Amino acid sequence: MTENPQSAGRNIGYIVGGGLRENLRIRLTVDPQEVQEGAFIVVESAGWFFYGLVTDLALGATDPRFADEQSEKRLPAELARLLHGQTLYTTLEMLPALMMETGPEPGSPGYDEWANFHQEGESGILPIKTIPSHHAAARLARASDVAQIFGSPDKPGNFVLGFTREQGLPVCVDLKKMIQRSAGIFGATGSGKSFLTRIVLAGLIQQDLASTLIFDMHNEYGWDDTASDTNEKVHGLRSKFSTKVRMVGLGRDNTVRGQSPDLYLEIGEEDITPEDIELLSRTLNLRETTPTTLEALQQSYGREWFHQFRAMKVGVMIEGEDGKKIPAPESVAFWANETGVNVAAAEGLRSKLNRVFDLPYVVTNKMENTLQDIITNLAQGKHVVLSFGKHENDLDYLLVTNILTRRIRETWETKVNAYRSNPGTTPEPRQLVVVVEEAHKLLNREMASQTTFSTIARELRKYYVTLLVIDQRPSQIYDEVMSQLGTRISGWLGDEDDIHAVLSGLAGRDALRGMLAHLQPKEEVLMLGWGVPMPILLRTRRYDDTFWKELKGDLEGKKSPEEQLKKLGF
Repeated sequence: MTENPQSAGRNIGYIVGGGLRENLRIRLTVDPQEVQEGAFIVVESAGWFFYGLVTDLALGATDPRFADEQSEKRLPAELARLLHGQTLYTTLEMLPALMMETGPEPGSPGYDEWANFHQEGESGILPIKTIPSHHAAARLARASDVAQIFGSPDKPGNFVLGFTREQGLPVCVDLKKMIQRSAGIFGATGSGKSFLTRIVLAGLIQQDLASTLIFDMHNEYGWDDTASDTNEKVHGLRSKFSTKVRMVGLGRDNTVRGQSPDLYLEIGEEDITPEDIELLSRTLNLRETTPTTLEALQQSYGREWFHQFRAMKVGVMIEGEDGKKIPAPESVAFWANETGVNVAAAEGLRSKLNRVFDLPYVVTNKMENTLQDIITNLAQGKHVVLSFGKHENDLDYLLVTNILTRRIRETWETKVNAYRSNPGTTPEPRQLVVVVEEAHKLLNREMASQTTFSTIARELRKYYVTLLVIDQRPSQIYDEVMSQLGTRISGWLGDEDDIHAVLSGLAGRDALRGMLAHLQPKEEVLMLGWGVPMPILLRTRRYDDTFWKELKGDLEGKKSPEEQLKKLGF
C-alpha cells in the first residue's frame, strides 16, 4: 500500500484542552468524516512532537440551541455554512503515547551540539511526560512519522505487519524484540487469527530469528489448505520453507492434508510421568485420591509404572486355598492390597486411564525416538509443525503438548546453564518460540499451575524460550499468564470480558476498550504492549500470493553478492 497524499500530514485541528490522564482534546478544522477512531496523529508544540491515537470523536456546540436548530433550512447556504463553522464543531480525543524533541532549527545556535548528541544513538523518543500547549497544531501522521516510531521497512530486521487505516502507511514490528518475551494473538472465531499467525511465523522463519515449535491442533500451518470462506488456496509453511520446516504427525497412521509427514511421533510408556496424568484430572474426571495412587505406583515400579499399571486387570479373582475368592496376582486389587492403597481408588483410576491406554500413539516400544529428534531439529535452527491429524481431542492436546514442552524445558535449561558457565567454548542456545493454539485449554486457572506452558511464560524467557499463544477466549487464560505476555495483537472481540483481558495491565486501557470493540471483523487489529513503541491500529497484510512474492523479494534482496552469484552457478 502507498501513502495517500490527500490525507497524510494534513493539519486537522488544534489543541483546546485535556491532560495526560483524561487525554488531549483537539478541535477539528476538517470534516469529522476525514478522521476515524484509531487514526495515528501528531501534535507539534514548542520543539516537540507528540504522538498518539484518536480514541473518540464528539459533536459540540457553543450553545445547545444552535445544535437543535436546522439553520440550513431557513438561511442561505453560505450563511448557514459560516454559522456552522462558528457555532457547531467536532472535537476528538487523543491518547498521547510518545513524545520526541525536534531540536533547534538547522543552522541555529546549539543545533550542531544537539545533532551530535542524537547521532550517538539517542533517538530522543520518550514515553509521554508532558503535554503540548493550547492551540498547538495537530495533523495526521506522515510516512516519516510512522517510520520514526515503528522503524523503516527498508531497515534490516523490521517486518511490515500491516498498514495504517487512513493513509496506508507501512507499520513495522521488530520481531527480534517481540519474541524476547511471550506474546499473544487474539480474536473471535473467523477474525483471521491463523492467517495473522502465519504472517508472523513466515517473518520469523525468513529472518532466521528463532526456531519455532507449532502445536497445530487443526492442521492449518504445515501443508497447503483451502480457505473456508473464499475457497482460495492457502499456502502452508512447509510448502514455502521446505528445507527449514519439518512436519511431524502424531501417531504412525497420521497423514496431514493427504501428505505423509517427515516424522511420526509416538509416545513411549516410559515418557509418561504421574504429573502428566494429573494434568488430565479434569478431562478424565479423576478423583482427589489420584496423586496418592500415582505416587504409590511410581514407588513400586519406577519409570515402568505406566507399563505395569496398564497390564493390571480390574476385578480378576481366583479361588484361594480356603475356597474363598481373592484378587488374582495380575489384578489392580492385588497390587493395592500389597502396597496399602485404597482398592476402590486404584481400580477407579485404572478404569479411567483406559482412555490413555487405548491411545494408538502411546506404545510399549517406540520405533524411533521422535521426541529427541524434534528437540534436535529445534536446537539446530529448524522449525517443527506438530500436526495432531485426527487426534484432535482435548486429551490428545493436553497429554502430548505437556510431555514435549517438559522435555524442552529440561533441555534448554541445561543448554543455557552450560553456555553461561563456559561462554567461550559452549555455543549460545537457539532462541525458541513455542506456538500454542487453543491456549485457554492449557493456560486456564485450573491447568496453569500444572502445565509447563505456565512456567515458560513466567520463567523461561531467561532460558531463550517464549510462547506465542493464539486464542479466541483470552478471558479464560489465567491472569498471571496474561500479565507475562509482552506483545498483544488482537482482532475483533465481541465479549467484554475478553476485551478486558487483552487490555489488562496496560496503560490507557480505558481509552482503548472502545477501539478494540469497533474493529472490523477481519484484517484489522490493535497491536500494543512491550514489543511495540505505542498502541497502533492497523490493517494487516493479506496472506496471499502477493505476500509471498514480497517475502521472496526480501529474501533475494538481502542475500550477499556472493550468495546470489552462487545461486546463478558461478
